Amino acid sequence: MLFAQFAGLKSLREIVEGLGAQSAAFYHLNLRAPCRSTLSEANAQRPAAVFGDIATALIPVAAGALRQEGEALIRLLDSSPIPLKGNRFAWAQANARTRGLKLHLLHDPRQSRPVWFEVTSAKLDDVVAGRAVPLEAGATYVFDKGYTDYRWWSEILAAGAFFVTRRKRNAPCREIGEQPAQGDGILFDRRLKIGHRQPRGGAALNPLHDVSLREIVVARPNKDEPLHLLTNDLDRPAVEIARLYKERWDIELLFKWIKQNLKIRSFLGRSENAVRIQIYVALIAFMLLRILHHTAARGFRASTALLLTQLKIALFSPLRLRKTARPPPKPPSLRPPNPQACLAFQ
Repeated sequence: MLFAQFAGLKSLREIVEGLGAQSAAFYHLNLRAPCRSTLSEANAQRPAAVFGDIATALIPVAAGALRQEGEALIRLLDSSPIPLKGNRFAWAQANARTRGLKLHLLHDPRQSRPVWFEVTSAKLDDVVAGRAVPLEAGATYVFDKGYTDYRWWSEILAAGAFFVTRRKRNAPCREIGEQPAQGDGILFDRRLKIGHRQPRGGAALNPLHDVSLREIVVARPNKDEPLHLLTNDLDRPAVEIARLYKERWDIELLFKWIKQNLKIRSFLGRSENAVRIQIYVALIAFMLLRILHHTAARGFRASTALLLTQLKIALFSPLRLRKTARPPPKPPSLRPPNPQACLAFQ
């Protein structure tokens, strides 16, 4: 499955034929190329959770360089749909937008690697998956308004962490104070309390009803309505809070990179187990690329996508990871004269 991810293969038959062309490599490993039926049976019967556990185990290894002392812990939380169309995936559930699965990621933008992930049905709300995110003291969690849950926000406060998110337009607010707005694009910087004490529908009491939060209103170029940000961080400058929310774009770029460079758009199997295996193996491939880039390929200064390009071509041969190749020799007519040869001629 990793071979299919790195080589960009689209079917089990391509995997079998591609591995069959490398019989020498299998001979030295005392293995033989698998059959197509064997791969199909493994896709259907081997527990996908095993591959998920392997991807989870690689997360700390992919961290790379140690975090500098005093560096902020930033965690970006978001999800991306994985559409599954056609009658082949009749088991997939649908939400209002798409039918398929959903990949939830907690991303560390400083180390460019996932910290936590989960694959769920597309029907599951983002905030339900978000409640399972491991909370770290001192970390700042940045997410969109789709993760609005006052009880979960109170758990973030109780863990000694911070959050930055957008305020829903219809969220009831009680303004309790305002301070001078400082920084470019900052319109307002005020304190408020949010939500009703007793939500409708018989829900539990709102634990944030009497908690003072901070709202920062940020002007957006080329848009009429400003951005209303909510946070429990009362000390950071307002411009830094706005910059942290803007940093959410990094996790969107991560989703885009994974979908463009790895194989999670077309699938090698039809069952839910096979689809989940392929998604987990794609995450394993991403972790291994990260580990390779900051260890053996540390001297490779190009992007991870270009490193993957080299890997595709050199899967079964030595990989040249450092740009140390000498330039080709010049033709004799362009070489400079050799002084010793000139003296010997004289």
